[in-house]
Amino acid sequence: MGRVYMSLKDMINKANSKAYEAMNNSHPYWIDIDIASKAIKGFKDYMLLHAGPPTTWENASGPLKGALIGAVIYEGWAPTPEEAETLLRRGEVVLEPTHHYNVVGPMAGVVSPSMPIMIFHDKTYGNRSYTNLNEGLGKVLRYGAYGRDVIKRLEWMRDKLYPVLKAVIDEIRRDNGIGLDYKSIMMQALHMGDECHNRNNASNLLFLKEITPYMFRTGIDREDLVEAYKFISGNPTFTLNMNMAAAKLMALAAHNIEYSTVVTVIARNGTEVGIWISGLGNEWITAPSPIPHGVFFPGYSREDASGDIGDSAIMETAGLGGFAMAAAPAIINYVGGTIDFIVETVKKMYEITVGEHKYFTIPYLGFRGTPVAIDIRLVLKKGITPVLNTGIAHKEPGIGQIGAGIVELPLELFKKALRRYAEKYGI
Repeated sequence: MGRVYMSLKDMINKANSKAYEAMNNSHPYWIDIDIASKAIKGFKDYMLLHAGPPTTWENASGPLKGALIGAVIYEGWAPTPEEAETLLRRGEVVLEPTHHYNVVGPMAGVVSPSMPIMIFHDKTYGNRSYTNLNEGLGKVLRYGAYGRDVIKRLEWMRDKLYPVLKAVIDEIRRDNGIGLDYKSIMMQALHMGDECHNRNNASNLLFLKEITPYMFRTGIDREDLVEAYKFISGNPTFTLNMNMAAAKLMALAAHNIEYSTVVTVIARNGTEVGIWISGLGNEWITAPSPIPHGVFFPGYSREDASGDIGDSAIMETAGLGGFAMAAAPAIINYVGGTIDFIVETVKKMYEITVGEHKYFTIPYLGFRGTPVAIDIRLVLKKGITPVLNTGIAHKEPGIGQIGAGIVELPLELFKKALRRYAEKYGI
């Protein structure tokens, strides 16, 4: 028999089907927690990881600058904001994007060497991802705040919360040999009113339900356990970072597939938004980061807002967040809009994705799977760009969160991606 030749369209469709299946079949587990410099290969002293595409101190957005200053103080590399800024301006601290290390962090996403970092493992494909611990809302490092209260909280998380979580995951692994099945938590959370990006109330409760019996078995001082429990239960965004690490594994499973036009990273640093395309590998395609529309805290408006920032759009990349808002009607109280708006937004996302998720389903839509695996060809054909829900940081460093809302990615980003794809594959 003669060789069967496939058309370019058939090769792309086959590659995208493979990427879609991989996103579905990825099975993330939380398996450990460790200090970042020990857990992440290549991470070293006087290095900071940040959300979004590569940047420099000069081009960094206000909230990213604030978070970098705070991380330098936290690490003890400089005692004051002014001295920290001098170190950063001189280039004495290396800045690297989180995604280059399979790390994800919300908003500024800054991870420093001595921060505790949660480790996730994909049971299906064997990949690993990492994320830092979530501080809560308001004046926190990830929103660019760096006051003494911010540093003190980070120190408590390292000195008190980290040992509790380490003891817990050790007990879980001792019990079942692998860790905490995190995909099942996300599946349940969608049926309980979360979309796993800006609303994580259900995943928080489910996580606490799973770890509480193991907390009792750790032998850690009762006061430390109570303090850790209160912190997690009182922080409705605690599991956001964990959701992100799980979603990173799902996207990573679909990455580096030849000919695939599926988006495997969406990340913003406040100045630029960048994407990765499966068939283009770790090549950043960038455009200016848009300013979100949303609900602002009293005294603030869109004029005060930074460009969109954070790695948390990995949730939309994996078919969650803005792509699952119809599962979380209460989110309109946080990001604005109406029930009709969030339902129609999700329906539009089906037009730009390869398929529907097999495991993440939306009760309100008759348990239809969430739209998953963004195809840059469909984005341009339909003229519909991905919609993200997001937190909003003040444009100046040191202030913190000022609201939450919705952002649409610029169409130019996907035009550039397709042009680059055409160059690589000789179209």
